[in-house]
Amino acid sequence: MSKSKLPVTPVQACSAAPLAREPLTGEAAVELASVFRALSDPVRLRLLSAIASRTGQEACVCDLSEGIDVSQPTISHHLKVLREAGLLDSERRASWVYYRVVPEALQRLSDVLLVESGAAAGVNA
Repeated sequence: MSKSKLPVTPVQACSAAPLAREPLTGEAAVELASVFRALSDPVRLRLLSAIASRTGQEACVCDLSEGIDVSQPTISHHLKVLREAGLLDSERRASWVYYRVVPEALQRLSDVLLVESGAAAGVNA
């Protein structure tokens, strides 16, 4: 077999592929890790999903406890973690606190996951 007909090994194919974007910086990786850590709890994922699925992507804390089998203080703690991770904003209205999704934060996660999975190549092509 001549040199030009040698099969391409997976290592050669991988190293020849162009980068879709620059790799994450250390700072960006730390920031994203804290967001993923906030999302790593099933209760927090359910709370974020409950807020994101509502009209206007906003919900009163009083509405969020329905269907989630944890105490109100525990729900408040989880909402605080999501807020500190930059996934939610909150606003006090009278005696209730309303939480809303930060669309830019979810978009950034989506962008990173699309590029990392290779799915973005089909979107941008």
